[in-house]
Amino acid sequence: MKNLIKKIINQFLELFSKTSIGKYVHKSLIDQAMSKTSTIIHNDEKLIFSTPNTLNAYRVTSFSSKEPETLEWIDGFEKDSVFWDIGANIGLYSCYAAQKRNAQVISFEPSVFNLELLARNIYLNELNNLITIIPIPLTHINGKSSLNMTTTEWGGALSTFGEKYGQDGEDLNQVFKFNTFGLKMDYLLDFLDLKLPKYIKIDVDGIEHLVLKGGPKILSQIDSILIEIDDDFSEQSKKCIEFLNQSGLTFIEKRQSDESIGTCQYNQIWRRIKNES
Repeated sequence: MKNLIKKIINQFLELFSKTSIGKYVHKSLIDQAMSKTSTIIHNDEKLIFSTPNTLNAYRVTSFSSKEPETLEWIDGFEKDSVFWDIGANIGLYSCYAAQKRNAQVISFEPSVFNLELLARNIYLNELNNLITIIPIPLTHINGKSSLNMTTTEWGGALSTFGEKYGQDGEDLNQVFKFNTFGLKMDYLLDFLDLKLPKYIKIDVDGIEHLVLKGGPKILSQIDSILIEIDDDFSEQSKKCIEFLNQSGLTFIEKRQSDESIGTCQYNQIWRRIKNES
């Protein structure tokens, strides 16, 4: 009975949305949702973010508590440095780094559902001169593949490029996909004549090791990286540690976000230890 009622309601909404009134109502609802914003203050920094749904409202309200280690890591950036935010989502950390440390940020985010919010959040905080969006996924080869997504929700995550597994190495529950091109970090650095990053954050839900594999030149020169790794995803964990050690970086610590408690997913922080002589 519930399925029948749901089917009838969906059919009605589909027909209604095709009418003039339905189109007007639909547009009004979207405009109203996109006009919603929330303001946070963290370490005396005030930021405004678009909150069109409950997921984005949660991301904003949990800004200070969800990943305090990420914010502390950003607080330690050298001012005016270059920061690559790989898997920027809606730009929470891109905006914070730009405003707090005057960082020159490159925000990598391929999700078509997150790009509008990322751009809106940059604009709302008047950070257009500090943040540049690159809507291209990074991986270990240059070529075309599909971005496989578990959600089409604004601000959603848990998607992966070119692979069928997720952040834990298990099969991805794909609900949407589209073809796009993925590139290696090292190739992109030269192809777009980008400035070498001093800091990199990687949170791409499972292919972190593939992103690292595509960037040995960059990794050998950065000062620090924060990367999400699942200790139970043995291939990812082993390869990430191997690539980071080869780059001359030293493991500092690992901490969990609120959402990862009960799992083996951690944000690992690695730094280049410079000899003082």
